[in-house]
Amino acid sequence: MLMERMQDLAPLVVTIGTGPLSLEAVHAVAYGGAKVVLAPSVGERLRAARGVVERSLERGEAVYGLTTGLGAAVDTRLAADQIAAFQQRAVRARAVGVGPCLTRAEVRALLLARLAGLARGASGISPHFAGTISDMLNAGLHPQVRRIGSLGEADLSSLAQLFLPLAGEGEAEFGGRVLPGPEAMRAAGIALPEFGPKDGLALLNANAESVGLAALALHEMRLALEALTAAGALSLEAYRANLSPIAADLVSLRPVPSQVSGSNRLRILLAGSDLFEPGAARRVQDPLSFRCLAPVNGAALAAWEAARDLVEIELNGAADSPAVCGGGMASTVNFDTTALALALEGLGLAAAHAATVSAFRTVKLMSPASSDLPRFLTRHGGTHAGFATTQKTASALEAEIRRLAQPFGPMTMPVADGVEDYAPMTPRIVEKTADIARHLLRLAAIELAVAAEAVDLREGIRLGAGTGLAHGFVRRHVARLDDDRPMGREYEALAARLGAGELAAVLGSLPA
Repeated sequence: MLMERMQDLAPLVVTIGTGPLSLEAVHAVAYGGAKVVLAPSVGERLRAARGVVERSLERGEAVYGLTTGLGAAVDTRLAADQIAAFQQRAVRARAVGVGPCLTRAEVRALLLARLAGLARGASGISPHFAGTISDMLNAGLHPQVRRIGSLGEADLSSLAQLFLPLAGEGEAEFGGRVLPGPEAMRAAGIALPEFGPKDGLALLNANAESVGLAALALHEMRLALEALTAAGALSLEAYRANLSPIAADLVSLRPVPSQVSGSNRLRILLAGSDLFEPGAARRVQDPLSFRCLAPVNGAALAAWEAARDLVEIELNGAADSPAVCGGGMASTVNFDTTALALALEGLGLAAAHAATVSAFRTVKLMSPASSDLPRFLTRHGGTHAGFATTQKTASALEAEIRRLAQPFGPMTMPVADGVEDYAPMTPRIVEKTADIARHLLRLAAIELAVAAEAVDLREGIRLGAGTGLAHGFVRRHVARLDDDRPMGREYEALAARLGAGELAAVLGSLPA
């Protein structure tokens, strides 16, 4: 898995409660080992909200999950002596996940996302739980969480598994070993917290899996789309394409914002290229996979920005129900993630469009009839394969991305005795979004390698500022393909570098 790596990030601290939590902060905690600190204001909010819960209990009010059962059992009133034990049982009973476990980084993203939500002060949780979660992150204690079990209307199963060690159950990884939950907590020097009224529900009733993992997926998707745009620009150079479609005055005739921004980015990458000189292009008009690079990739980046905005709203919001608000508690639907699910579906479809034109450009660069370059970009003719079979890998990646981009749709099977008769299936949509991003990175690696080879076969051309940097980046890691050699491992290694942000760092010197 491309994201199963620790990135070389400078040590930093992420403070919860002083400002918005960003995608970058989630990534830094998940992969970079950033420490987490709770601002003093968090404790103040948590204590105030806990007071609301305690006063509601004293008044004997009927409050969902506090004095009543959960789900279909909302019609069951809890006796006073059952309330605390019920909260611990709620966590144990909902730990029903199956399938492969989340990775270490994904678990860290879950812990951080739930901690950020609790810090808003709407859950009414006992304040010491926030410190316990922070201690887990800083100590490197990572509960075992299996992937399958949440439908996206609160990630109950995932969060129950995440917090099983707090209830004296489950398993957690600590110090490189997977231990029983209580043993891992002792080894990390973290005391088991005491569960009180509403504490179990407060831990569970949120979408930290969907939101935390979406933050990681979007971080990777941004790198993939930027790399794919740089690869496309290098293909324009290699193809000797006509650049009139990205001219500012022509784009302004129909200024679709995503096309405007996509064209701006290509002009920055290509600035200084001899393709801007009269007569440099080979044709008056190129295939659509070259001509439409700006609107297609621009639309994908616009879809990414829309999804990013929603994820950051979720990261900094309170999904609790019931929620503490205005001195009382009331039921909410803030745990519903339909908007996020639809935004990610849109992003997946947009990414599929970008993948398709990338694969088509890659193939056309290898065709003498289209590019005027040697077949399969080898000077040895039919005695060597060159990049011929790479076409199959590009085609397989493009097809897989299109498959993953098919909309998942809402759940159609009612659960909880018919009370929960709708769910957006957000965790599964997040998972396929992450898979799309990883395949896009591989496709970008292939197009970069193929375009770099085609550029070298042209000889004597002048690349733009950004395309020159991209070409140099490829050549530092992938040698020219003269004699045939196994290229799959080189594509995978280059994709890992793209996912680590190395090309983005190289292109960071360009104007914004």
